[in-house]
Amino acid sequence: MCGICGELRFDHSAPDRDALQRMTARLARRGPDHEGFFSEGALAFGHRRLAIIDLSAHADQPMLDKVLNLALVFNGTIYNYRELRAELLEMGYDFFSEGDSEVIIKAYHAWGENCVERFYGMFAFAIYDLRGKSLFLARDRLGIKPLYYTLDGARLRFASTMQALLAGGGVDTSLDAVALHHHFTLHSVVPAPRTILQGIKKLPPAHTMRFSASGEVTLHRYWTLNATRPDQALSEESWLAATRAVLQRAVERHRLASDVPVGVLLSGGLDSSLLVGLLADHVDELNTFSVGFEEIAGELADEFEYSDLVAKHFKTRHHKFAIPNSEVLETLPEAIAEMSEPMPSYDVTAFYLLGQKVSEEVKVVLAGQGADEVFGGYFWYPRMEAATGTPLEKFAQHYFDRDHAEYLEMVTEKYAVPDASSAWVAEQLRQPDADEFLDQVLRMDVTSLMVDDPVKRVDNMTMAWGVEARVPFLDHELVELAARMPPSLKLKEGGKFPLKAVARGVIPAAVIDRPKGYFPVPALKYLRGEFLEKMRALLNSDACIRRGLYRRGYIEKLLAAPEAHLTRIQGSKLWHLALLEWWLQINVDSVNGRERD
Repeated sequence: MCGICGELRFDHSAPDRDALQRMTARLARRGPDHEGFFSEGALAFGHRRLAIIDLSAHADQPMLDKVLNLALVFNGTIYNYRELRAELLEMGYDFFSEGDSEVIIKAYHAWGENCVERFYGMFAFAIYDLRGKSLFLARDRLGIKPLYYTLDGARLRFASTMQALLAGGGVDTSLDAVALHHHFTLHSVVPAPRTILQGIKKLPPAHTMRFSASGEVTLHRYWTLNATRPDQALSEESWLAATRAVLQRAVERHRLASDVPVGVLLSGGLDSSLLVGLLADHVDELNTFSVGFEEIAGELADEFEYSDLVAKHFKTRHHKFAIPNSEVLETLPEAIAEMSEPMPSYDVTAFYLLGQKVSEEVKVVLAGQGADEVFGGYFWYPRMEAATGTPLEKFAQHYFDRDHAEYLEMVTEKYAVPDASSAWVAEQLRQPDADEFLDQVLRMDVTSLMVDDPVKRVDNMTMAWGVEARVPFLDHELVELAARMPPSLKLKEGGKFPLKAVARGVIPAAVIDRPKGYFPVPALKYLRGEFLEKMRALLNSDACIRRGLYRRGYIEKLLAAPEAHLTRIQGSKLWHLALLEWWLQINVDSVNGRERD
């Protein structure tokens, strides 16, 4: 788990070493254990390491294989690296390290670009062929690990975060109007390859990209998700047995691929509690971590009742943190500075604060993210199923944060575009190999929407403290199994029925049968006092007015009744506007100011 960056020149000049050092320095929090650089002709790599597998210097990066003439920078974990290493040893390859990084190099040499199909894990990596002068980039199937890039006729730069690319300089920071439409319609999701900034793109999940020495680009998708029923129908009992077996195997993979202790982020919900239950018998002393906040407007802001129950049941070494609102407000600028893209979900700051506490105890934690998308746990799925209209209409009326008409009321003419989000969603829902409407929805959620909401926030906010968060519910074998299940089985008994069935007899029934909880930070939903004044100051600031993004009348309407304007999934529209402005001031305006100076 690390931070990676690099530059490849297409104009025969040398990479900008100073820019690479700035980019690498901006990634320091992702990898506090080691800094490394490599350059050869038109290529330069930078790397910050978080040492988890093979803690020795032999596994430091950038990693150069002098025999194979390949250089690597890698962020992530290959959970089946031991099996692949054994296979490669039988093929005659020699290894100088014990970790998963070198396995990627050898696998690439042995199997070429198809090596990614053999990897079980989360990854973003770059391999440079010193002989062929080509660069190969890859991202894991579910986009758990990020990979951003800038590209022009003279050079490519890539990095684990947008902030690192901005630190390198020379980035077009104008706002992408289509991306803005996605951001304000799809819960801040901007589907790859776009980002909120014109000059920065991201490699889509399940894709590879090859660059030749002259700058020719080849983009390839190596994995798709099949959401059709098997040829031979399975009974409910068979589906549940398969879920149990594949989930247990996934958790075991995530636990074993580490040379340091592994903990669990324990919210008190079904998903994280089930992870504790599946791990407890295999770990001598399991660290678990829970966080909660101050109640506002009668809304409970912690799930300690249930996390305490699970921790006591399994006798974990439990760490519980109650965060006052004053600390939330004080910490927001730090958290926003670590958001690779603007993320208004309330629990982003919760993960940031929890990540700080976790980093004092362990380097690796398992988290329950992805279970709701994979197994149909959110309340809007059955509502969509029961709705009438076209697939797009059924989806939009229960998911879109704003209808297109409201979006046009919100932004100035400069940023007004046709209904880009409806067009994108309609196209996704039309893709083949999905039997039912909810198959289409869940597949889109898992392969596109989820990537830029819960998955991205967990990576950003834990890696900001040098903590690797692993998400077993996004093991691609488990995702593939769930995608082929009948939606009715997943939605049974209020959603996530297969996981509830697996959990019976493993974790306390009170956790399984409780109403679904969320991870609230009420101070960001019910904007009052200092929080409201901060939002008012941001949206009335000279920077916001000069930016000319929002219509002033729309801002005034939200400020006049800050708690009255919520999205369909109960997000604060005022916080959403203020968060984007705050993110731009912290991450973009400050960089542009330094470049002008």
